[in-house]
Amino acid sequence: MFLETLCERISNTIFYQLKIIKLNAIDSTNTYLKELGKDLMLEDGVIVITKKQTKGRGQMGAHWQSKSGESLTFSMFKRFSSLPIEHQAGITFAVALGVKSALKKLQIPGISVKWPNDIMSYQKKLAGILIENQFKSNVISSSVIGIGLNVNETKFENLPQATSMRLNTGVVYNLDEVLTEVSEAVMIELQRVEGGDFLKLKSDYEKVLFRKNKVSVFENEAGQQFNGIIKGISEEGFILIEAENETLQQFRLKEIKMLF
Repeated sequence: MFLETLCERISNTIFYQLKIIKLNAIDSTNTYLKELGKDLMLEDGVIVITKKQTKGRGQMGAHWQSKSGESLTFSMFKRFSSLPIEHQAGITFAVALGVKSALKKLQIPGISVKWPNDIMSYQKKLAGILIENQFKSNVISSSVIGIGLNVNETKFENLPQATSMRLNTGVVYNLDEVLTEVSEAVMIELQRVEGGDFLKLKSDYEKVLFRKNKVSVFENEAGQQFNGIIKGISEEGFILIEAENETLQQFRLKEIKMLF
């Protein structure tokens, strides 16, 4: 393990110091960073990145596959002064928008956000995000933000819906440069959360929703399938779906999944 310190430009007038901890292998960068926070007063902007993650986690307990030297697997620590719990969905909006912004800058085509935290290139998954918030006195005190990004892979075993930056453009990317672009863009968007830009963040997130206003097939907790149209996101971060009977329903993460 070794520590690198970088000063990354976050705006024309604000500089943000990112401390990067590089590991050869770890079970989960999110778990490592959370455990580190129990013993240390972590500074804002600490990043843990690993070449190999043995127990990478995604939403709802899913396993994130990563390949050494071909993908990025890292976690970021963000400290908040006193972010209201009712605005925690803003963190989801900001991180997804930050990743999308970085990928757009890197000229990756067809980028959208599949609710809540998958980054898509056209119809295939390019990146996944796992956000774990810490609470203190009824406010959000900090977040550990895990990001897995397929960068230079050309093959995916048993993952027909996965893609990579390289597969989309034919370019072989420098992983450190991609890390810089993504982490910088995410921190920029997270500043909007602290600045009270919640409703605009929500609006911007809704504009890039995967399959918004298109008929899709969903499956609920009971295993029942139905057709519906994604119309937007509630302020709590729940997905809003118009069912076939034209009623607008909202669903939490574990209550529904999109089939196609």
